[in-house]
Parts: sequence; C-alpha cells; structure tokens
Amino acid sequence: MPDVKLIITSDGSHSLLNEALNETYHSVHGAIQESQHVFINNGLRYFLESTTSDNLSIFEVGFGTGLNALLTLKAMENTKTFVRYVTVESSPIGEELWRSLNYTKVLGLEDTFANLHRTSWEISNQITPQVSLIKRQTTLQAIELEAQSFDVIYFDAFAPSKQPELWTIDILRKVIDAMNLNGVFVTYCAKGQLKRDLKELGLAIETLPGPPGKKEMVRAVKLRSVTYC
Repeated sequence: MPDVKLIITSDGSHSLLNEALNETYHSVHGAIQESQHVFINNGLRYFLESTTSDNLSIFEVGFGTGLNALLTLKAMENTKTFVRYVTVESSPIGEELWRSLNYTKVLGLEDTFANLHRTSWEISNQITPQVSLIKRQTTLQAIELEAQSFDVIYFDAFAPSKQPELWTIDILRKVIDAMNLNGVFVTYCAKGQLKRDLKELGLAIETLPGPPGKKEMVRAVKLRSVTYC
C-alpha cells in the first residue's frame, strides 16, 4: 500500500494522509464529524426514515480506516434492522495503523472495530447479530456488482482531483446500476460534473450543507432505471 501517516483532525479524531496523493482519508476539519454528517445522518438515517423494511444493504466505496463501517454499527445498535455491508478497498491499511486510530475512545466498540479489520477478505463475516460484512480487496473498476442489490451507497473515494478515474460516468453508472430503486447515493463531493452525471443516470439530486469546513455535499435518490443504447 502507499505510504500513509497518522494525522489529528480538528475534532480531535484521527485520519490518515496518503503521501503519494497528498490527500487525507477524511476532512482535516474533523474525521468523525464529517463521516457522521455525510454518510450516517444524510445517508443511512435518511434512508431508514423512508423505509419500513427490516433489511438493508450498504455498498461503501473505500473502506479506508473503517470509520464509516464503525459509525454504521454504532447507529444500528438497539435496532431490529439487519444490515449487509459490502465494501471495496484496493489498499488496506496494516494493523499497526488501525490500532493507532483513536475512534473507539470516542465511540466505544473497541472489540468490534478490531473485528472490522481482522475479519477475512472476500467472505461474509458476521460482525454483530444484525450486521454482516464483506470486504473486497480490489479496485472499483474491477469489482463485479449485482444489479439492484444495494439500498445505500457511501461513495467515499479520494477526491476527483486526486483519483479522477473513480468519478467517471462509466464508474458511476456501474455503481448506480447496483442500486435498488429509491436507493440513496451519498458523498462528500459536490462538483458540478458529478451532479450532472448523476442526473443523467436517473438520480434526483440534492445539494446539502456540508460538514464543518466544507460548504456542500450531495445526496441523490434513484427514482428510475436508465436504459443504455
């Protein structure tokens, strides 16, 4: 994996800096508060408020530090919803790094966080009685996704300026084809091109206030399937 180093963000929570890309895994203004705001509050909870189903499928682009997965497990405590969580990560971090992250000092779930990282890749792991996790060690370009199999997409790739190949309309189409109707796509990015592409792919776009330090973010709902010529 590329060289990464531990950093402390403004809310006191850790993140990592990918030195090759000169890009952090989370906002320097606060890792936990960014993930909570973007992916949990405006993605997961938004979807749960709109459904009566007790089954939920999540696809995360970029497992990274495991923070989004940990926050999801925290949010699902004391609920009766069963979650299938699938995540793709081409460059997993090592144990020395994930053990140094301070998320569990704020969120608890220390054993659960360790399990998120220690469980085997490529198979389904039962993390809690309600949450199963499948980690895929591959690229977003290479992964095969079944059509209409996910309710919520956490699109947490590095920024378009750093990894533009992950934000092309062809890659977005692949991810959106894997969404169920009325599924929710959520990301910290609010670029105009992203919004135009999502609209072209059949999603209804909302530009929402971003987390501290960022003006805007995007949430999009799949209202229709698009037929391609």
